[in-house]
Amino acid sequence: MTIDPIELELLRNLFEAAAEEMGITLQRVAFSANIKERRDFSCALFDASGELLAQAAHIPVHLGSMPASVRAVLGQLGALAEGDVAIVNDPFAGGTHLPDITIVSPVIHEGAVVGYAANRAHHADVGGVSPGSMTLSRHIDEEGIRIEPSLLYRRGVRDEQLLGRILKAVRTPDEWLGDLDAQLAANHVGAAAFARMIGRHGTERVQQYGRALLDYAQSFMAATISAIPDGNYRFEDAMDDDGAGNGPVPIVATVRIAGDHAVVDLRDSAGQVPGCINCPEAVARSAVYYCFACLLDADVPLNGGCFRNIDVLTRPGSVVHALYPAAVVAGNTETSQRIVDVVLAAIAQALPSRTPAASCGTMSSVALGGEGWTYYETIGGGSGAGPEYDGASCVQCHMTNTLNTPAEALEMQYPLRVRAFERAADSGGSGKYRGGDGILRQIEALADCEGTLLGDRRRSRAYGSAGGGPGTVGADWIHRAATQQHDAFPSGKAHFSLRPGDMLTIRTPGGGGWGTQKR
Repeated sequence: MTIDPIELELLRNLFEAAAEEMGITLQRVAFSANIKERRDFSCALFDASGELLAQAAHIPVHLGSMPASVRAVLGQLGALAEGDVAIVNDPFAGGTHLPDITIVSPVIHEGAVVGYAANRAHHADVGGVSPGSMTLSRHIDEEGIRIEPSLLYRRGVRDEQLLGRILKAVRTPDEWLGDLDAQLAANHVGAAAFARMIGRHGTERVQQYGRALLDYAQSFMAATISAIPDGNYRFEDAMDDDGAGNGPVPIVATVRIAGDHAVVDLRDSAGQVPGCINCPEAVARSAVYYCFACLLDADVPLNGGCFRNIDVLTRPGSVVHALYPAAVVAGNTETSQRIVDVVLAAIAQALPSRTPAASCGTMSSVALGGEGWTYYETIGGGSGAGPEYDGASCVQCHMTNTLNTPAEALEMQYPLRVRAFERAADSGGSGKYRGGDGILRQIEALADCEGTLLGDRRRSRAYGSAGGGPGTVGADWIHRAATQQHDAFPSGKAHFSLRPGDMLTIRTPGGGGWGTQKR
């Protein structure tokens, strides 16, 4: 079949519009502030073999790893039938961390599977030893309920035993079930849009153009890699600590460029650690893909074809390829950011005029919860400056693409009050172009609650580029209302309790500067 470029662009936009429509549905129908306000979710369409066809512009750490979850579902359960819906959150089966739950639904046309609709959403609680399921854990079972690839619906009949086991584990079952229903609705919308495409253009044509779209994206990435000078480029950085008293924890990347092919070798990174910063292999792969995707022009379709020319090498049992029963909850949020830092710094040796300084290097996750409620949020920071621009201040950087929870929504839904939410002035690195500043966020507890912080760059700094200065470190502390004392946390990882009137303050790091000429 001859591929018409105009029709290829038409079908590409139909695929991407369907994924965006899924996201709009999920956001509007969801119960939790984490999904409807922060938009901590991602949606995508896959072909019948599980190849990523199109994604909405949602969360990079989700979208680069979701294909691994879809492959795990198909590998363990086989091709899904009409009325089937699969569920999975297992970090050792393509997942990120346990709060991120993936739902996979088949697209059926004339009795045959022609593709899959899938979405991943971060639920504010999935059990575990602390509210919000962002735990200072040493074992995966401490982080919440782990769901291996399973059929939540079989031929349209829900597995009540599986659902009951999940709802029994979580602290906010009504909210969890409401968000699950939103995920199911989003997949229904995506599958319906995919089926309409099939009905209008025919199965063979849609599948043929789907394959052509993958090849089209591959050609762009091949050309992008070819523009990088051949050679080996290596960079090393470190996580501050693992949350269990061990650190620093080295993260090492060697990027090898040969023609239109790239190999990213992470095998020299540290071994698996006792704490919770171990990174699932799918997340490490996702971070690498993201770095190369940043080199593409904005109008290139991001699908499975983009990553055919990139090999990622990891060492099983390392901090970037966690094996059961490793604790991984912060590997998704924190270690993924450091992988981005080292891969971009390695690429910068070959493309100094294309690559920015390091961004804040952390998602600065905070989870709070009490009787009948849980709150979770990632706090933004400063992005790195580049060859022709200052870094942005107070933004979510790299592997996260969420929003902040608006103060009004937070105060309406939880017994919390936002006392400050402002730029952490002068926290970005110096240089010809300055790094972006971090955020200062103060939250007052209005009821007894437990909390967990999972952050990094509280000891190390985001590096500058081309002689630019590093960003400042972050800091976290609690002001105790009863004693008027300040309890400072030595690192960005801590578990704590708050009484009414206690104030939690989080100051996130700034990004690195670019260039030796200082302003």
